[in-house]
Amino acid sequence: MTKIGLKVEQVNQRYASNAVLDNINLTVYEGEYVGLVGVNGAGKTTLIKAILDFVSIDSGNIEIFGKSHRETSSRESLSFLPEKFIPPYYLTGKDFLSYMAELNQVELEGAAIEELFQVLDLDITALKKSVRQYSKGMSQKLGLASCFLSQRPMLLFDEPMSGLDPKARAYLKRHLVSLKETGKTLFFSTHLLADVESICDRIIVLHGGKICFNGSPSQCCEEFNANDLENAYLNCIGANV
Repeated sequence: MTKIGLKVEQVNQRYASNAVLDNINLTVYEGEYVGLVGVNGAGKTTLIKAILDFVSIDSGNIEIFGKSHRETSSRESLSFLPEKFIPPYYLTGKDFLSYMAELNQVELEGAAIEELFQVLDLDITALKKSVRQYSKGMSQKLGLASCFLSQRPMLLFDEPMSGLDPKARAYLKRHLVSLKETGKTLFFSTHLLADVESICDRIIVLHGGKICFNGSPSQCCEEFNANDLENAYLNCIGANV
């Protein structure tokens, strides 16, 4: 039986009278890649923060590999990259990776770092530079490198392609595909439907705080009578004109 990596059951969360998350139910199985898509304000980041227990939920249940998300130990199974990742400006790239490796209790190997920097198209000389000298794209790559080096079984990303140029995006997708073969689990939010279509087993469409589709990209196209995922998505949220 396939193990459940993430389980969200009947989760509700409100700000004043506004329902940000409305009876959310979803399951991500071990080894599965799932993309969460939706317009700005749909509730994607709030859902991710709820999974991490960064924001409280009004009702419902969330489990990470069978443990309540309220237990700190549940997050030992995942590595998280926020939407707006800003590493400490006073550290060098090497200092940051060393610090994160210590927190994650993993050995930091020079060969692994060099290989990963090549995969992410990040110059190895960036290790010696202060993070304050990094561009947005370089900071994003450093954060991704730290997540991959953590060796956690689940990756939880909020807009991981943010700030990446087309070359880096292609390299990252290639690396994620290779990680899938090792049994890694991925749950991430994105606005880039092409990325979901190329690497994900399932797409979850969140709109107005509700899930309006949960299935494979091909099923989405079939259900919403479209030749491509973009138009299927627009039909799903009622925005195709």
